[in-house]
Amino acid sequence: MSCPHVLVLTCDGDVHADRVRELLVRRGVRTTVFDNGDYPARAHVELAYDGRGRTRRLLHTGSDTLDLDSVTTMWWRRPRPPAAHPAVTDPAVAAYTAQEATAVLSGLWESLPCRPVPGRESALTRARHKPSQLTLAAELGFEIPETLITSRADALWDFHNRHDGHIITKAIGQPWVEDLAGGHSVLRKCEFVSGRDLAYAEGLRFCPVIAQPYVRKRMELRVTVVGRRTFTAEIHSQVSNRASVDWRSYDLGATPHAVHPLPDEIADRCVALTERLGLVYGAIDLILTPDGRYVFLEINPNGQWLWIEDLTGLPISQALCDLLAQP
Repeated sequence: MSCPHVLVLTCDGDVHADRVRELLVRRGVRTTVFDNGDYPARAHVELAYDGRGRTRRLLHTGSDTLDLDSVTTMWWRRPRPPAAHPAVTDPAVAAYTAQEATAVLSGLWESLPCRPVPGRESALTRARHKPSQLTLAAELGFEIPETLITSRADALWDFHNRHDGHIITKAIGQPWVEDLAGGHSVLRKCEFVSGRDLAYAEGLRFCPVIAQPYVRKRMELRVTVVGRRTFTAEIHSQVSNRASVDWRSYDLGATPHAVHPLPDEIADRCVALTERLGLVYGAIDLILTPDGRYVFLEINPNGQWLWIEDLTGLPISQALCDLLAQP
């Protein structure tokens, strides 16, 4: 049996990947880290195909040459996108060369004959789509909030009135906007819709929004699926004013976390959802209502977990190590 070889695609400063790599190294598992952002300026990829379909896939990083066919597991964490070589100064040419480099790596990682974790890049892209998440979750038997995705002001006004003004909005895709005027960035969190928001609702014609009625919470749950295992943490966000609407406001000192005994039926749905999305890992957000209902919000196909592990002791990194180290 061949020794496992894990290729970790991520950038510098990824403490989540660092923790799992330490566990892999202790097991004697060979690991290689590569950042897509180093290509083509600081790394070189050589792909060759002969007339009989035989393939040679080599990655040259400057200090090492890696035969990519030796990789048993590819872990897509948080790599940067490929970037043009600094010597390419024309913006149009730089954009073109970056697109070409992206095409090479996307095709390479999609076709590499190894186990992908959490999944292929194409599966990760599809899994991030909130409309398909909600559709699939409902098919699997999850309760989901009534949801409106619209770019029409009158549709939002009607939705707001139908729910007595208790609605929230959140980002459909990317939750942040970077490099605004003055170098500012904005993180788009879950927010109540105010009267001021409604007064400016005509602005929706420029950008669609997702709206849902506010679901009352006993607590929020983060279910981390690793393979067919689930690790569920209670997030008592209602204890903190800052985190009560969106726990990503991170008031950790005032927000208790604990291990949650997730019912088998809900755990099975979480695993099924992850598998149906073509993934072997997923971070699922649920609400446990005051009357005991589990309500699905969304799944992050590559969500973070270290703060959950540190606050609850749930062995998520160890489970990831087990998954990655499979030969």
